[in-house]
Amino acid sequence: MRVLITGAEGFLGWHTSARMHATSEHELVPVGRTDWHRLGALLADCEAVLHIAGVNRGEPDVVETGNTDLAEELATAIAASSVRRVVYANSIQAGSGSPYGRGKARAAEVLAKAAEQAGAEFVDIRLPNLFGEGCRPNYNSFVATFVRHVLDGSVPEIVDRPIELLHVQDAAALLIAAIDSSVSTDPSGTPTTVKTVLDKLTSMFALYRTGDIPALESPLDVQLFNTLRYAMFPAHYPIRLPKHADHRGALTEAVKVHGGQGQSFVSTTVPGVTRGEHFHLHKIERFVVVRGRARIELRKVLSSEVLTFDVDGDEPAVIDMPTLWAHNITNTGDTEVITLFWANEIFDPAAPDTYPEPVRQLQEVDR
Repeated sequence: MRVLITGAEGFLGWHTSARMHATSEHELVPVGRTDWHRLGALLADCEAVLHIAGVNRGEPDVVETGNTDLAEELATAIAASSVRRVVYANSIQAGSGSPYGRGKARAAEVLAKAAEQAGAEFVDIRLPNLFGEGCRPNYNSFVATFVRHVLDGSVPEIVDRPIELLHVQDAAALLIAAIDSSVSTDPSGTPTTVKTVLDKLTSMFALYRTGDIPALESPLDVQLFNTLRYAMFPAHYPIRLPKHADHRGALTEAVKVHGGQGQSFVSTTVPGVTRGEHFHLHKIERFVVVRGRARIELRKVLSSEVLTFDVDGDEPAVIDMPTLWAHNITNTGDTEVITLFWANEIFDPAAPDTYPEPVRQLQEVDR
C-alpha cells in the first residue's frame, strides 16, 4: 500500500524508510521538514501513515507543544484523506510528567481521536530507549554520546542504572509490521546497564582501531559494534594491516576475531568486473584485497553521495562495510584481483541479509 512516513529524514524515520525500501512492497512517501507544508496533499491518496516526526530536545515548552502541534497538523490532514491505518511511534516516557512525556501523551490522544473520526485504525506503539547507526550524540541516545566520547578519547560522567535498549532496526521492523498486522504496542528492549554499555564500547574500540574484531557474543554486542563502526566511517578507514615478510614471501593477518563465529571466503575478479551492488541491515562484512588493484564504492541507502576507496594488494588494508550502505568492488587493474571476504555470521540462504542495490544508480523513491 501507499504509506506516508513523517520525520523520514530523522534517526528512526530514515531507518524505517530504508528498511521498507529493502524488505517490503509498500510505496514509500517520505515527509521531512522541507515537505511538511505539503502534508495534506501528500497524504491525500495514502492508505496508511507512520507518524515518527517529533521534537526531542529544546526548551521545555517547545518540546511539549512541538509534539502536540505536529499531531494536530497531521490530524487535520488525516481528516481530508482516505487513510485507514495510523501508526504512531510513541515513547515509554509518554505521560511521565516531563514536558516531553506530556507532549507525546497529548499527541497520542489527538491522533487517536482523528483516526476514530476518519474511520481508521490507530496503533500507538510505545517504544523504549532506541539506539543504532546514525544516532546523534547528545540528542537521540546516550549510546551515541558514549560513542563520541570513546572516539574522542574522553571519559563521560555517568550515573549507572539498569536500562532496556531497543535497536532502531527492530523498532523499524515493528512499525512496518503494524501497517497491516497486529503487533506488540509495548515492545521491550534488551536489559543492560549504562556502565555496561560504556565498558563494551570502550573495549570494542580498543581492539577494532587496529582491525581486530571484538567478541560478539550477543545480538546487543553486534548492534553496539555496528553503531560504533558506523560512527567511525569513513574517517577511520582504511585500516592498514601490518605485513610480515621474509625470504619466503609475506604474511598478513587479515581477520582476528576475539570470540564468536564467522565465515571467510576468497574470490577472484577479472579486470573491469564489479562485484557486490547490495547492502546489509545487520551483517558485518570485511573486504581485504590481497592481490591486484581494486576500487571499493559505497553509498548510504536513500542518499546519492558515493564514497570511493582505492586499494592495492601490495598494501593490504581493511574496509569494513557499514550497515545500510550499498557497496561494490571493481577490479581497476590489468591483472586478476584476489579478495578475502569475512562476515560475522555463517551465510544462511533462507535469511541472507543481502538486499540488491546499485551503488551508482539511486533508485527513485515513489512520492
